[in-house]
Amino acid sequence: MSRLTILIDMDDVLENLIECWITELNRRHGATVRPEEITDWMIGTFFPSLTKEELFAPLSEPTFWRNLSPKPFAQDIVRRLIDDGHVVKIVTSSYYSTVPPKMAWLFQHYPFLCWRDVIIAYDKTLINGDVLIDDGIHNLENATYKKQLFDQPHNRSYNAEENGMIRVHDWHEIYRIICEIARSKE
Repeated sequence: MSRLTILIDMDDVLENLIECWITELNRRHGATVRPEEITDWMIGTFFPSLTKEELFAPLSEPTFWRNLSPKPFAQDIVRRLIDDGHVVKIVTSSYYSTVPPKMAWLFQHYPFLCWRDVIIAYDKTLINGDVLIDDGIHNLENATYKKQLFDQPHNRSYNAEENGMIRVHDWHEIYRIICEIARSKE
């Protein structure tokens, strides 16, 4: 099996950001939005009465990040990919104020990763790799790697296959596809 460079988005791929963010916004502002109702990348659309500052405030608070949970099986599969000899890089887009609590969360839940395994980048197409796993279609479009679109309510209306992407629903599926890609490169 060939050794791949695998780029993995963090938010809503390694953890449940949207779920916790919606819960916190509902708590603070008396809203009743459910995570499955977020069918568009622009979360503010679903909280029209909030200012940009109110919308993004939870993300800058260290206590917020402590409420996130790893996606089921993500920790085991990421570890397995590394053990299989692949290079794994976490590629995340972050506001500068979210980086410290976000990285603290990452290293607590994925203790086999370190700073050299993280790339913070707004434009992920500038990062070299063989595979990108991401829930944001804007990160996968016009990119040259094998593209795995992690299924989320905000990307369900998008035709992944028509746009050269494989829609994945869980980490076991991701692992299976990566193994197929690695075998095809031998």
